[in-house]
Amino acid sequence: MRREACAREMLDGPVPVSDLATTLDDIDRLNRWFGGHALTLREIQRVARRTPADRGLTVIDVGGGRGDFARRVVRWSRAMARPVRIVVVDRDEPSLRLGVDEVTGHPEIRRVCADATALPLREGAADVVTCSLLLHHLDPDAAVASLAEMSAASRDAVVVNDLWRTWWSWAVVWLTTRLFARHRFSRHDGPLSVRRAYAPAELRTLAEKARVAVRIVCHPFRARVTAVSP
Repeated sequence: MRREACAREMLDGPVPVSDLATTLDDIDRLNRWFGGHALTLREIQRVARRTPADRGLTVIDVGGGRGDFARRVVRWSRAMARPVRIVVVDRDEPSLRLGVDEVTGHPEIRRVCADATALPLREGAADVVTCSLLLHHLDPDAAVASLAEMSAASRDAVVVNDLWRTWWSWAVVWLTTRLFARHRFSRHDGPLSVRRAYAPAELRTLAEKARVAVRIVCHPFRARVTAVSP
C-alpha cells in the first residue's frame, strides 16, 4: 500500500471542541477495546520490572492529548502500589484543555504544551517515553527529529505505537470505525491514518536516521506496529 503522505485528517486542523471531544472518545474507546493502550502499557510494565521498586517511575507520553492513556497508567500504578509520574506532552492546546477535567483526581499527571520535535525536557528526564498514533501525523524529517528527542529524554526505553500500513489493517480499521465510532471524523480519519502510517521498514529507516536502535513488532489482529528501544 502506497503511503498517503500528503493526505490530511480532520483532526489535523482546527475543529469545534464538541467534535474534538467526541472523536477523542472514539479513539480512547477503540484503543481500550482492541488493545492499542495495552501494547504500550505492556512495555511500560517491562521497564517497571527492571526499575528498583522503591523508586518512582517517570513516564512521558508524547502526543498524549487529553491524557486518556496517562490515566490508564495511573490506574495500573495504583493497583501495583508503584509510584508514577506522567507528563503528557501535546502541541494541541484544545486537547490539553479537554484533559483538565479528565485528570482531576490524578495528581500524578502533568500537562505540557509543546511540539514533539522540540521537547522541553532535559536529557534522561524519564524512564520511558511513549507515543501512540502520533508518528503518522509527521513528515519524515519531523518524525526523525521526534524520535531523536524522545530518545534523548529517555533513560531506559522509547515506545512508539502506530498503525500497521497494510490492506488488512485498513479493512479492520474501516470496519471497526463504521461499527463502533460515533463521530464522522473517526470514520474518516481512522482508515486514512492507516494509509498515512509508516511501514515497518520505513519506521526502521526513520529510527536509524535518528540514531535510535529499535526492535519492531507487527500486531496483525490489532492493526498495529510497535517500535521499542532498546
